[in-house]
Amino acid sequence: MAVTEASLLRQCPLLLPQNRSKTVYEGFISAQGRDFHLKVVLPEDLQLKNARLLCSWQLRTILNGYHQIVQQRMQHSPDLMSFMMELKMLLEVALKNRQELYAPPPPPQFYSSLIEEIGTLGWDRLVYVDTCFSTIKLKAEDASGREHLITLKLKAKYPAESPDCFVDFPVPFSASWTPQSSLISIYSQFLAAIESLKAFWDVMDEIDEKTWVLEPEKPPRSATARRIALVVKPLGIKLSRNIHLWDPENSVLQNLKDVLEIDFPARAILEKSDFTMDCGICYAYQLDGAIPDQVCDNSQCGQPFHQICLYEWLRGLLTSRQSFNIIFGECPYCSKPITLKMSGRKH
Repeated sequence: MAVTEASLLRQCPLLLPQNRSKTVYEGFISAQGRDFHLKVVLPEDLQLKNARLLCSWQLRTILNGYHQIVQQRMQHSPDLMSFMMELKMLLEVALKNRQELYAPPPPPQFYSSLIEEIGTLGWDRLVYVDTCFSTIKLKAEDASGREHLITLKLKAKYPAESPDCFVDFPVPFSASWTPQSSLISIYSQFLAAIESLKAFWDVMDEIDEKTWVLEPEKPPRSATARRIALVVKPLGIKLSRNIHLWDPENSVLQNLKDVLEIDFPARAILEKSDFTMDCGICYAYQLDGAIPDQVCDNSQCGQPFHQICLYEWLRGLLTSRQSFNIIFGECPYCSKPITLKMSGRKH
C-alpha cells in the first residue's frame, strides 16, 4: 500500500488525501500544462468500482462525451493510481481532439499557395483533395505504365511543418523537407523513388501474371513475398543441384524455372485441370484466414490440407502416433504415411 501511495504522489503530486482513512482525495490533475480540479470519493473498502468522481466545470466540459470511458476505466482499474494515470491519458486525448476541433482555419494564403502548387504540378495528377485542403492524393505513372498514389496529410503550419506522406512502397519513403519546400519538391522525390523501384515491380508483376499466386490474393505494391502453387514436390534436391545455374542477367522467374527444372503453371491453366488447392478434408480453400499448407508426400496423391483439419483427422485415428509436436499417420486420400508438424498457433 505504501508503494502505491508513493507512486500516486509521484504521478499526481497535486492530488492529496483529505482524511486519515484516505477515502477522499482532492486536488488537481495536470495535462498539457494545465491543472484541473477534481475530487475522488472512495468507499470504505477503497474499491474504485464504487467510487465517485467529482470534476470542476472545466474538466467536465472537456470530458464531455467521454463519460462512458471514464466509468469503464473506474470499473476496471485496480487502484487509484492506475485510474489517475488512465484519466490523465484520456484527458490528454480529449484536449488534443478539442484543440483540433476548435483550431483556427489556415490563412487565405495557405489555400492560394496550395492551388498554385497543384496547378504547377498539373491538375491531371490530382486524385483527391478534401474540403479543408488537409488531405491531398496525387498519382504518378512509372515507365512500365503502373499507377502509384501518394497521400499527403498537411499540417496547420504547412509549409513550415512537413506533411505526413503515405505510399504503397516495399521500403520506407522518407522525403526531405525544409520550410521552403512545396508539393512540387515532394512529388519529385516520389517520382525518383518510383523509378528506383521499377525493376523490383517488374519482377513481381511477371510472377503475378505468369504463375498462380496463392498469397496474397491481391498483392499490394508494398508486398515483397509471394506464395506460388506448384505441381511437384519436393524441390530441395533440384535447388541444391542446380543453384549454380542462377544467372543475374535473367529474370527471377526464368531463373526459378531453370534451377527447379519446372514450369510455373498460370492460375487459369491449373483451374481448368484436375489440380486443386482446396483442403481434402473440409473442401474449402480458406479456413479462418488460413489456406491449405500441408501436402501429402506421395507424388501420386499430392492432396493439400489445412493444418488444423489434418490435425483433427489424424488425432481421431487409432493408428496415429504423436511425438512432441509431430504427428505420424496416414493420408486421408491415399493411406500412405503422412507427417504433420504442428505450429503453436494451431493448437
